[in-house]
Amino acid sequence: MAGRRLGQFELIARYFAPLAKGFPGAGDLKSDNAFLPADARHDLVVKTDTIVAGVHFLPDERPEIVAAKALRVCLSDLAAGGATPYAYQLALALDPAWTQRWIAAFARGLGADQRRYGVVLCGGDTVATPGPLTVTITAFGHVARGKGLSRSGARRGDELWVSGTIGDAAIGLLAAGGRLASPALENRYRLPRPRTTLGPLLVGIANATADVSDGLLADAGHIAEASHLALVIERDRVPLSREARRILRAEPSLWANVLGGGDDYELVMAVPARRRSALLKAARTARIEVSPIGSFAAGRGVRLTVGGRTVRAPRAGYVHF
Repeated sequence: MAGRRLGQFELIARYFAPLAKGFPGAGDLKSDNAFLPADARHDLVVKTDTIVAGVHFLPDERPEIVAAKALRVCLSDLAAGGATPYAYQLALALDPAWTQRWIAAFARGLGADQRRYGVVLCGGDTVATPGPLTVTITAFGHVARGKGLSRSGARRGDELWVSGTIGDAAIGLLAAGGRLASPALENRYRLPRPRTTLGPLLVGIANATADVSDGLLADAGHIAEASHLALVIERDRVPLSREARRILRAEPSLWANVLGGGDDYELVMAVPARRRSALLKAARTARIEVSPIGSFAAGRGVRLTVGGRTVRAPRAGYVHF
């Protein structure tokens, strides 16, 4: 009888984390970023992300949007690490349907986001594949030496804060698939907004951070797990856009998508109460709203409450395997 198939994090822990043993900057592969000494004042922050047609973006997505999403999801992780991005590499595996016109539009999308986020292409690879189309970005950023942020580091009593609004992308994916009508939220799914202005300002304020790629419950839960703590999330305090709130009033079952759907690319942060005013000042400087939605305590696991009462959490988040 075949054994149980490993999940993504179990696979990494069993087979790949041992290969990084003894290298502090790898963080036992429990962080999304690697932190490498660059000079006496800075660490180089490195992150690689892959997006695949039919998995991370719609198969018929416009090339400009594919380019933007590939770059932005990587920049989101750098933001969660407190890093300022400055360069990236591109590995492009083109399926047989590619055309020169598609490549030109893809390059225009990258160029527009290079100007938007202050980064530049510095290398990579281009190959052919029978499919599907696959785009891999390795992004580079910098942070003050030894000050990079990761999932571990939260402390008992820290507050859990989140940037922006949650659930727009998950509902937007339903809209993109024709399940409901919401052009605004569909755009939120197609085009993430990495919090690159806020991330570097969190250094010295947040004890731990993550970006919401797999789902709020999952990614906040990763902070709790890495920090060996329990986490309570109050659903009533989760920030929603006006459009998401309207849709949830009509279809409350979509709360499961909001909390577990992923693709928001907002930041979740463990922040001590004494640094609350510093966080709010940083958020004002970055012109990004932040909201407190829970707290860390001794113990293990994530608990969801509604109206002060513990409820069964919906699906925790997206899983790759």
